[in-house]
Amino acid sequence: MTGTPALADALWRATVYASVCQLHLRENVLLAEPLVAENVKDRPAGHWGTVPGTAWALSHVVLAAGDLDGRVELMPLLGAGHAGVVQLSAAWVTGELGKVRSRFSPDANGLRQLAQAFPETDGLGSEVSPSLPAGGFLGGRLGGCLPFAQGAALDAPDRVVVPIIGDGECETPTTAASWLGQRALPDASVLPIVHVNGFRMGQQSLLGAMNDDALRAYFGGLGWVAQVVHVVTGTLQEHHAIHTALWSALEETLVGRRTVLILRCVKGWGGPAALGDRALLGTPDLHKTPLVSPRTDPDQLTRLADWLASYRPADLFDPDGRPRGDLAEAVATVRWCSLGPAEPLEVEGRASGYRQVSTFTEAVTDVVKRHAARADFRVLSPDELSSNRLPDLVGEDWTHELLAEEVLLEWLAGWTASGRRGVMVSYEAFAPLLTSGLVSHIKHRRTAGALGLPSLNLLLTSYGWHNVHSHGDPSLATTLLGLRVPSVRVLTPADPARTAAVLDEAFDSVDRVNLIVAGKHTRTAHPADTIEEEYERGLAIWPHLSDDGEPDLTVVTAGDIPAAVASDAVGYLRERHGYRIRVVNLLDLTVLGAAQLWPRGLSTQEIDHYLGANAAVLVLTLGHPAAVWSLLAGRLHRPVDVIGWQEPLGPMPQQLLAHTLGMDRAGVERSARRLLATREVAR
Repeated sequence: MTGTPALADALWRATVYASVCQLHLRENVLLAEPLVAENVKDRPAGHWGTVPGTAWALSHVVLAAGDLDGRVELMPLLGAGHAGVVQLSAAWVTGELGKVRSRFSPDANGLRQLAQAFPETDGLGSEVSPSLPAGGFLGGRLGGCLPFAQGAALDAPDRVVVPIIGDGECETPTTAASWLGQRALPDASVLPIVHVNGFRMGQQSLLGAMNDDALRAYFGGLGWVAQVVHVVTGTLQEHHAIHTALWSALEETLVGRRTVLILRCVKGWGGPAALGDRALLGTPDLHKTPLVSPRTDPDQLTRLADWLASYRPADLFDPDGRPRGDLAEAVATVRWCSLGPAEPLEVEGRASGYRQVSTFTEAVTDVVKRHAARADFRVLSPDELSSNRLPDLVGEDWTHELLAEEVLLEWLAGWTASGRRGVMVSYEAFAPLLTSGLVSHIKHRRTAGALGLPSLNLLLTSYGWHNVHSHGDPSLATTLLGLRVPSVRVLTPADPARTAAVLDEAFDSVDRVNLIVAGKHTRTAHPADTIEEEYERGLAIWPHLSDDGEPDLTVVTAGDIPAAVASDAVGYLRERHGYRIRVVNLLDLTVLGAAQLWPRGLSTQEIDHYLGANAAVLVLTLGHPAAVWSLLAGRLHRPVDVIGWQEPLGPMPQQLLAHTLGMDRAGVERSARRLLATREVAR
């Protein structure tokens, strides 16, 4: 094996050295001259505590990947966003950073420019980035790396994913549930490295307070064999110990034995042990760099110079800053394995016309099974498929149920990040649990390193209009629309046929987050002659419910219940009040947004075409009225009202709930009369 302890030591020292440079220096990055105050940043800042241990683990993983030479893809994922400085440094040392940002070339000038650019770093920032090696964990949310790795490793026999996660991260419910969740994914080869440096950001971690036997017992109880390795000062013997343990754990993982590698070290080791009378080593004070004033404090400047010199940069780099000796050999050995760019999806041609299905069950089951037949599809659900009237999906090889929504989201994110397709099915009321993870995921999905991936699809049903008091919460859709991110779509099919059409298109789409809100109780079928326009444009006028010519009132429906209420109400309004009415059905809520922001947003001309030039507008929506108001943003310049979900005072029968919130014929009539009170409309 070429990945000897000496090579790992050189790669580790170079990575940590470059990290300390980024945190503190502006010039003299190779210490070619004695360090002086002018070489140092005015305000050194950044995270240090995780650097030495993360760099240690990462160096050994990428060298082991080189030894494997592609026989198995050994893919590291950095779980701690604060490890961004390590990622930048490792990418600079190995030449990968220069491929993404050419001015950060793997030489002295590149390191100088990198140090000066940190923490902004030319759009890469200071956190882990999907544009660089080991940054494949999209979203970077604390606690999500382990389940994301499980999703990425699922049904990939030639891939072992190595999430490098912290002891603090293991306290999050998402990570904690994922250790058990691995039992549901026996063919996902994951080799976690838990970096136990003893502290969270400010206090001792729970794992850090355990001894080795307690750690083994804890992970053993969850079904994992824990191998514990200690690193104190970074000796070659310690490199040999982790090298041996990593290969042993890899062999166990490849034969299906769940194995976790525990790296025990002191937070921030290698940095200043004390400052004045204040001890630093083994305290949370090393979470960030403790040397914040080396430019003005001679003692701090001396400590910084000693700190940098301890990594012996002259042994690592030649006078031009290029790798030499063991480091050069290590760089030549390193192999960065990644999920890679997604292959273009081979989208099957959509069948002409739309099959008129009569139930939600039939619509979803038919489309899902057809896509699952292509072998790159997964269905995930928190133990709700049967409850959501999808019993024929239970027990399929491509279906996974686990009562942990956040874990399922990361499984889906990891699965789709590896170029494969899927959907998560859940109750609408429980979906807000996904908010943090989805928002973080959307942030990364917009970066260069994550483009072209299959869309993240969520099918939400069992919403509050048809459920008990605690099961009413459309907040996820409201939040996602509030992000004003063009890749988001909130889809509200009015009947099973439209649900099938929406799912069919969403499953083959890329670069989107599709939130599909569809009722499992829906049996009403609306005429299919406008589905094509709804599918292509996101909305359509429903002729069977609309008067010819310019309307007095346009009723816009978003969802199955609003469509049913409008169908019941408009004839009554027309007959009793003489209103000229137009009904427009929305398949995609984002069409109500500004065309400058939303890809499907209506232009001024389209607003007049669909809504009428001067008609008052009443929007009926399954979700919060606030979501609709935020999309409209005062652009209609006419009387507008929105009826939707508001939090009721307490439990009540469904019919009373609808009446109280205005989602019935009487509520539509009240709103229409208010809107048209100032207009001359025949009564």
